[in-house]
Amino acid sequence: MVLKLLNDLISINSSSVEGANSAVSFCGNWLGENGLPVSFFENNGYTMLVSEIGSGDFTLVLNGHVDVVAATPGQFIPFERDGKIYGRGSADMKAGIAAMMAALARLNGRDLGIKVQLQIVSDEEIGGFNCTGFLVENGYRGDFAICGEPTGLGIANQAKGVLRGDILVTGKPAHGSRPWEGVNAIEKAYGIYREILNLPFAGESSDYYEKPSINLAKINADGAYNVVPAQCKMGFDIRYLPSQDKEEIIQQISGVEGVQFFPGMISNPVNTDRSHPLLQILGEIVQRHTGREADYFGQHGSADTVFFAKYGIPAIEFGPAGGNWHGDEEYVEIESVLAFQNILVELASSDRLAELKKSN
Repeated sequence: MVLKLLNDLISINSSSVEGANSAVSFCGNWLGENGLPVSFFENNGYTMLVSEIGSGDFTLVLNGHVDVVAATPGQFIPFERDGKIYGRGSADMKAGIAAMMAALARLNGRDLGIKVQLQIVSDEEIGGFNCTGFLVENGYRGDFAICGEPTGLGIANQAKGVLRGDILVTGKPAHGSRPWEGVNAIEKAYGIYREILNLPFAGESSDYYEKPSINLAKINADGAYNVVPAQCKMGFDIRYLPSQDKEEIIQQISGVEGVQFFPGMISNPVNTDRSHPLLQILGEIVQRHTGREADYFGQHGSADTVFFAKYGIPAIEFGPAGGNWHGDEEYVEIESVLAFQNILVELASSDRLAELKKSN
């Protein structure tokens, strides 16, 4: 069931809004045909769905996205080789979606003692604000959220925060043949960049992370070849640690001489307590299915977990094993897809999970 579903999903070119919406519709139709309730939502042209089963005081949210980054037409023709399924979105994250849908179908009709809510969204790759952000803002939050991103069946209970912003650097124009008479804003900007790399926040570490990441993503200086540039604008993408304060980082950057810092998109980090009872239950189940101790780690990138974390809802990334996502020959390991499905079924069926809300 789950592998055919995965192949069908990969075959849908969901790299556009229309394609992603079609993939959500396909998922909704499949869930309905398998006896599951489905509610569709639309926001700013993006479609999403929610399917909830069970009853009880505790709600486990399973969240996943069907949108993918652009690819050649051939990458939407799935094929199997050496225990792997290849195709755009196979790992990121249609395998997670297929396993969660199949798990929900298997759980339907059981006396779980909890609610299981599946959310399928269509805009995670561009930030998630139109779908998961919309759902969370409208009360679809649950008590614990699992985003089925490809983690190799490891448990990502942390993720770095995002701080994007621009720095405008000013110089002094002069004729290009006499650069000593001006101040080159590009050269000045690069010196400021080197200073930022040596600020205190840039050298901090934690148990999961060696340091934050600082990406000089854009640099722009309008002008002509024969003019010393008078202005230069740099764009930064900073991924900061869960233990760090974004306001302190902004203050440090703004304190560099000659810097005018204009913060842009900000996303808080995810920091789900590793000692959370659900993680203890999940870790034991993972070990039984994989034969190894569960691996807890922190993600460098950001996922839809951030929307739950904003409201203090514990959230993790947890999903199958794969590789080359966002690249050529993306694949997912079949064995891990089957294991992920079985782990979710066992987790949702756990009597210990049903007791969580009562004991908290």
